[in-house]
Amino acid sequence: MPFDAYDRPIQYLRVSVTDRCNLRCVYCMPEEGVAKFSHQDILRNEEIVRIVRIAVETGFVHIRLTGGEPLVRKGIVDLVAELARIPGLDDLSMTTNGILLRQYAEPLARAGLRRINLSLDTLRPERFRRITRWGNLEDVLAGREAALAAGLRPVKINMVVVRGMNDDEVVDMARKTLEPDWHVRFIEVMPLGAGVHWSGDGVVSSAEIRARIEEALGPLTPVPGEVGIGPARYYRLPGAAGTVGFISAVTEHFCRFCNRLRLTSDGRLLPCLLSSATIDLRTPLRNGATDEELRALFMQAVVAKPRGHALAEGILPTSLPMSHIGG
Repeated sequence: MPFDAYDRPIQYLRVSVTDRCNLRCVYCMPEEGVAKFSHQDILRNEEIVRIVRIAVETGFVHIRLTGGEPLVRKGIVDLVAELARIPGLDDLSMTTNGILLRQYAEPLARAGLRRINLSLDTLRPERFRRITRWGNLEDVLAGREAALAAGLRPVKINMVVVRGMNDDEVVDMARKTLEPDWHVRFIEVMPLGAGVHWSGDGVVSSAEIRARIEEALGPLTPVPGEVGIGPARYYRLPGAAGTVGFISAVTEHFCRFCNRLRLTSDGRLLPCLLSSATIDLRTPLRNGATDEELRALFMQAVVAKPRGHALAEGILPTSLPMSHIGG
């Protein structure tokens, strides 16, 4: 396993397989969308498989597929099957908005996908339509049920909380964890893409969310051993079957524990989500680079990871929108 310059083990690669999305969430992109990569710019299946294989051979053992919306990529099930066959890959998961999950859950599970994170910012159908502009809540809930039935467990719900948009639902969402198979994670809105307009006063801190939940539903107790491979901290309500998680990138940053790189759909490695620095893999890959040369670029990205972001100083990333980077 590789270590960065600050002795953090780097073993988690988030792979964006497309910059396209079938929703237009208000904190992510404008209604007309964002400029898309041309078809030839997007990594082909065999290129993604080769990059992930090299990453695994370098010591990365956790791979998460993201987008855009990964289920809109043509051939996504075949890609998952090829990735799942890579020796040494311990964990293959996906983050999705769930709109197409009902039809894809079973094929993805058969192909070798293990877990799903589901983006869901509200439990109210009319509000869901306003936030996503195009979506239907019923599709997402049906997709969740299909994922559970297919064995893609746990299904973790990601709720981006924005003041004045959906923060009045945090207690209702946390209450769902009293039911079987509900695991909810509350995420502070990030100053990326359209999220820049919602940051600042729109940020609801994890501390505030937790206080609201505890006032209404009782104390949250840390879940022993539930650390996971990402930045969430997990708790459980009294008598709850599921867990409540908090991802606090803005107010309580977790940079000292960061263990990940990101691969964009057009083949760039990002050492840090909140930095503009990137390392191009696609060009050397298509110019005949050897596995060793590509592995060296991975190590260059590992070494380039900064100690932390500079949000507290008001320095925002100026590179790609979130739909290009991958969630």
